[in-house]
Amino acid sequence: MAEIHYLTQKGLDDLKAQLEEAIAQRPIISKAIAEARDKGDLSENAEYDAAREAQGLLELKISKLQDTLATARVIDESKIDTDTVQMLNKVKIKNTANGAVMEYTIVGESEANFREGKLAVGTPIAKALLGHKKGEVVDVQVPSGLIKFEIIDISI
Repeated sequence: MAEIHYLTQKGLDDLKAQLEEAIAQRPIISKAIAEARDKGDLSENAEYDAAREAQGLLELKISKLQDTLATARVIDESKIDTDTVQMLNKVKIKNTANGAVMEYTIVGESEANFREGKLAVGTPIAKALLGHKKGEVVDVQVPSGLIKFEIIDISI
């Protein structure tokens, strides 16, 4: 069974734009392959090999984007509440060991961007936080061990 990818409407639109852009690259790569093929012996033609490799990578990217779009489910942002942590919530947490406070928005895998504070739902921290309420202390199993986070605030 295919994995479902949860996205915001913006995330879905971004994926569609990436797919359109990738599909638009097909004729350019085909032309590069044809030009390299016209230069003669293919067994010693580095341009031809590079163009074929670029074509393979492009087709892989297109395939992955199509698979993601086929299994995408847009989250209805109007039904999001702040009683418990869920996708698209902004969560402020405090590491109980060192007092460090962090704030993350929990998003789908394709929208994650750690620099922007967007944490993928599949990460250990996000998985542990889901379903918990403000004030609860959550144990998070990370590669370096067990970390306890207190949920300070949940917002949209």
